[in-house]
Amino acid sequence: MKQPEDSKQIELSFASLEPLSEAPQVTKEKPVMAPDPIQEEPLVTPSASPATSALTPTPSITPSPSTSLTPTPPVLTGGSGKPAVSDMFGNWFLDYASYVILERAVPHCNDGLKPVQRRILHSMRELEDGRYNKVANIIGNTMKYHPHGDASIGDALVQLGQKDLLIDMQGNWGNILTGDSAAAPRYIEARLSKFALEVAFNPKTTFWQLSYDGRNKEPVTLPMKFPLVLAQGIEGIAVGLACKILPHNFLELIDASIDILNGKETNILPDFQTGGMADFSDYNRGMRGGRVRVRALIEPRTRNTLVVREIPFSTTTGSLIDSILSANYKGKIKVAKVEDNTAENVEILIHLPSGADAQQTIEALYVFTDCEVSVSPNACVINGDKPEFVGVDELLRRSTFDTKELLRRELEIQLGELQEKWHFASLERIFIEKRIYRDIEEAETWEEVIARIESGLAPYRKLFMREITRDDIVALTEIRIKRISKYNTFQADEFIRGLESQIEETRHHLAHLTDFAIRYFEGIRLRYGKGRARRTRIESFDRIVASEVALASETLYVDRKEGFAGFGMKKDEEVCKCSPIADIIVFLRNGKMLITRVSEKAFVGKDIIHIGVLDRDTQERTVFNIVYRDGKDGRSYAKRFKIDGFTRDREYDLTKGTDGSRVLYFADLPEDKCDVVTVYLKPAPRLRKTEFEFDFASLAIKNRDAMGNMVSQHGVKNVSRKIRNTIDPTSQNPDSGAGEDVEPASAPEEAPESNS
Repeated sequence: MKQPEDSKQIELSFASLEPLSEAPQVTKEKPVMAPDPIQEEPLVTPSASPATSALTPTPSITPSPSTSLTPTPPVLTGGSGKPAVSDMFGNWFLDYASYVILERAVPHCNDGLKPVQRRILHSMRELEDGRYNKVANIIGNTMKYHPHGDASIGDALVQLGQKDLLIDMQGNWGNILTGDSAAAPRYIEARLSKFALEVAFNPKTTFWQLSYDGRNKEPVTLPMKFPLVLAQGIEGIAVGLACKILPHNFLELIDASIDILNGKETNILPDFQTGGMADFSDYNRGMRGGRVRVRALIEPRTRNTLVVREIPFSTTTGSLIDSILSANYKGKIKVAKVEDNTAENVEILIHLPSGADAQQTIEALYVFTDCEVSVSPNACVINGDKPEFVGVDELLRRSTFDTKELLRRELEIQLGELQEKWHFASLERIFIEKRIYRDIEEAETWEEVIARIESGLAPYRKLFMREITRDDIVALTEIRIKRISKYNTFQADEFIRGLESQIEETRHHLAHLTDFAIRYFEGIRLRYGKGRARRTRIESFDRIVASEVALASETLYVDRKEGFAGFGMKKDEEVCKCSPIADIIVFLRNGKMLITRVSEKAFVGKDIIHIGVLDRDTQERTVFNIVYRDGKDGRSYAKRFKIDGFTRDREYDLTKGTDGSRVLYFADLPEDKCDVVTVYLKPAPRLRKTEFEFDFASLAIKNRDAMGNMVSQHGVKNVSRKIRNTIDPTSQNPDSGAGEDVEPASAPEEAPESNS
């Protein structure tokens, strides 16, 4: 099947995604407001108003009967008969991207539903009779409207049911806490909840369109009188963009909608079914760039036992336990045993080894396991025929005023129906009480019958709210004789007065629409708010440094000659205890420095003169003192430096970078301590003084790229520590080298710095 050639073009705005600026739209029939096929009720089209246009949903890309979902074939270029790449991109990729965005992955701003969810609810409304239906039957009926497989419909239906808002479930529908899947569709049943029937359906305010095959009609959007997209939350991945709206609390949404109607500011925060604790300081109104940190609720039960009672959003008890066992295997935490006693509520028991610190273990669980997760929201909805990124407060505001407008339209339709009932009841009363029906007994033609009735009603025309039409007169002729003979004037007057009272009440509601909308939300809260209190605690978390809670469960070993280091080299030199996630710092004889993550065994460089664990707390207060000989001119230099910032696994050169450079002296000391060293020069002709003292206190602390100050122009044989003012640093015996036959300098000379 081919795509129609007269397909319209729609404009897609994807913010930063420029290639998706223009995409063809599939031609479809213009939606019309018509009676729901489920109910045969009279329809009175409400009068148009500026506010109505904001609620009128624009048709989504649902194909007409003559339209296929197959992409338009690319235009052939040249004489080769092969499509151009640009044509393939424009006609195939953009068609597919447009369809996925508008018809599969992103919810509509009017009702907060994806197309498959909307079709499921419409199908369930079509089958609704108050009893449960097999999920398999619901899936089969939905396939009339959804052009994809039964598996996608079933998964979407189960996810809707697990939200526990729109669908009443019966049977095994899985467990969001444990991650257990639902039973087969033939074993479970469902029906629409009373809440869904009240807020999501009204055939008189629904706009309809043809289904994908043209055999049925489906709603463009449901007339949703509730911020469903914020209550349920939704997630979808499209082509070029994604959507992730976090769920919010039912009662808080209603209270916030009432505040909006009262002109107050709102600030709504997510609430998760799994409970837990959440830090919303970086929520950013649910827009891109925001982040929510969610933690499990962990409490000490006994001295050596912890219990997890609530889990973070997007996790299950199974995935949480797997992350704990993995962290234990890697040595990041120490646990003796983990038990899962989850049933209706979460209960995970974590048994600690003897002597373990419970509070430190809790902090380590937040750092190294899924007991703390970070969730990035990205509120994106379809507005018209375009995706739009918008904050949750704006979504709630739109939903609130859309609900108000839907209520206005319902009241207008109700007012029109009441006026029609009053009109005909009044006509009937006059027709019977004034015995106008007797005037038609001698009429010989149909037109004469109509004329006589019209003449009999003429004196009473001013009593009616509208003109008496020919259809009204025809309806009077259809009144049965039995009804005329048993007509009760008193009951008729009571019925008309009741209609007049309802008309007056409806007009009052229209005149005070805001108050009516507030009472509507309060009624929803009263009827359906029981048991929907907030589950997720709002807290502010302090950042936990991984290195502070990581257990020093490993031992660092080093092979200085061959240049290997790690915690798996048990036959080599032992350095110190370390955690499995520690960073180690390595200094080599050739003046190179390396910072890397510790592993079981890794090559860090031959001829190691110093290796240790990098402590980020003491890093800023540690000063490194070195004396090195330049490989080009043979001169020796001294410098003091700190390690401010670094890139892991990057090799830094502490010398001038020439080949053959060697470190003659190395020490790491606190910032307020310095060394005094003795410098031994190589013997040379006319060299009277072969040794002198050098004080590192004469040097300023600079960055690691600085060249340093010159120690001597002569060849340095050895450098040794003379005075020690702090804990002994590691000292190395330098190599001997050939010296120059020149006089030693009387004092150290200043050399220019090199900031590479």
